[in-house]
Amino acid sequence: MQASPRKSAGLGLALVSALAFGGSGVAAKPLIEAGLDPLHVVWLRATGAALVLLPVAWRHRALVTRRPALLAGFGLLAVAGVQACYFAAISRIPVGVAMLVEYLAPALVLGWVRFVQRRPVSRAAAVGVVLAVGGLACVVQVWSGLTFDAVGLLLALCAAFCQVGYFILSDHGGDGENPVDPIGVIAYGLLVGAVLLTAVAMPWKMDWAVLAGSTDMNDMRVPAALLVGWLVLVATVAAYLTGVLSVRRLSPQVAGVVACLEAVIACVLAWVLLGEHLSVPQILGGAIVLTGAFIAQRSTPKEASATPVAGGGAGAGADVGVAACRDAGVAAGAGAEVDAGRELSGGTRSA
Repeated sequence: MQASPRKSAGLGLALVSALAFGGSGVAAKPLIEAGLDPLHVVWLRATGAALVLLPVAWRHRALVTRRPALLAGFGLLAVAGVQACYFAAISRIPVGVAMLVEYLAPALVLGWVRFVQRRPVSRAAAVGVVLAVGGLACVVQVWSGLTFDAVGLLLALCAAFCQVGYFILSDHGGDGENPVDPIGVIAYGLLVGAVLLTAVAMPWKMDWAVLAGSTDMNDMRVPAALLVGWLVLVATVAAYLTGVLSVRRLSPQVAGVVACLEAVIACVLAWVLLGEHLSVPQILGGAIVLTGAFIAQRSTPKEASATPVAGGGAGAGADVGVAACRDAGVAAGAGAEVDAGRELSGGTRSA
């Protein structure tokens, strides 16, 4: 009797997290088109969220000496890398396309497990990867000679690679007898990412006047400050925290499936708010990408097996595969995109 309300609350939190993460690209693109550099938008997002979560970082200050490499890597890949690449990508290609390209992360994670860790991959996981890659070919319309900006597609792929690094680092976050608190890692990851982005983005060169004006969103005028506030408070802080809480109430598999809605949400919002229409083949391709990601993610059982099989058993790489539906949008971006709750405590989910 008590489990049902807990599960319902978890599903509600997961949906809120997916909606918040899925809307990051839609809020960022008008700012970029108004004159802000993608790196400056990422810097605003990461720095604003880091300041909001500063009390959390202080509470978990022991992490600085306990896991310095994890915090540095998390800040570099899951915060700075994923978001910078994703936002740079959407400045050149549609938001929906960039998000769907990021969903190659499950394939890339399984590639890491198979060819780097040299562990077997289940047939179901392999089928999911093939579907994801085939769907991506439809999204970018390979039969038309890749009509999308090649640099934009490359940046979206880089965001997917950064997500892989995030998943791998997250898999190590729960090692040992005293696993790290995922909320503390999120807070310090944002701090590290903000510091790195400050050095790279050089915000003192940003056109701050843009933030005082309005931006165009599909023939609507929206205050730039409102979009920045959405990116910081909703698409980052609220998205991360609701994601963490949802994972603690749901199984990793269920939370991961709900996370797949982010790509759908991103495409729908980009269609409605930005007027970025996708063709029928692209819509079908996106559905295939999500189906492939779903199959690859669902192929990983919760229980460990005597012989680890990625996508068919447990172990270091298997748990990472369960999480491979998350984004980014931290990239998402984005992402990457941090329901890191379960991942950083020995299971899955994240930024």
